[in-house]
Amino acid sequence: MKALKLGGAAALALALAACGGGNGGNASSAQMEAPLAQVPAPQGDWTQVVSETPEGGFRMGNPNAPVKLVEYASLSCPFCAKFAQEGVPTLRDKYVKSGQVSWEYRTYMIHGTDPGVSLLVHCQGAIPAFRLIEELYATQPEWAGKVEQLPREQLEQLENLPPQQRMTALVRAGGLDEFFRQRGMPSGKIQSCLADQAGMDKLAAITALGNKEGVTGTPNFFINGRYLADTSDWRTLQPQLRGAIK
Repeated sequence: MKALKLGGAAALALALAACGGGNGGNASSAQMEAPLAQVPAPQGDWTQVVSETPEGGFRMGNPNAPVKLVEYASLSCPFCAKFAQEGVPTLRDKYVKSGQVSWEYRTYMIHGTDPGVSLLVHCQGAIPAFRLIEELYATQPEWAGKVEQLPREQLEQLENLPPQQRMTALVRAGGLDEFFRQRGMPSGKIQSCLADQAGMDKLAAITALGNKEGVTGTPNFFINGRYLADTSDWRTLQPQLRGAIK
């Protein structure tokens, strides 16, 4: 995707990051195949336990899980969309559902389309967040593709707009306003959300925290606070996740 400068009005402390990264990590086949002990969920299913964390992320699963996975991801990043397709079903239905692992998703902004779409997800709150994120990744080639196909002259015009106007214009260019309307978000709420400076500052703080913690691209992962170097896909993440479970 053609990246757009995000501007300084939102006080964004952006890393010089990119989608994707290297590979690494290993675990024995015996560990991978061993069944997971199940921690009973209060209402029968840990994947239905979703909340917002103090850091501004969305957490799914047992808040007291012994293994805490944190993912920093860009909603516009194709490598993140690939992880959502290849890894999230097993992460959610095997690891999170067991109660042994909690999964926290933190929006990390590196593309011009990230502020608007991230803000709209956060405005809907924690309960629908994971469903919206899944659907955004599934449809990413459509809405991100619309922005990518804009004429260079139009992209340059967008870069020169004030940050809030640019963000709103990119949401409309990608058809993201219609995406959220179809999922029950009224037009008035969309407009007020995109004008919410406090919400934008909150997103900027999440990205700044990622920078402080050493995030170098998306997706990036942490297990129990430990940064997983050279890990950006499910093939390299799963052995490390399974190895962390005692």
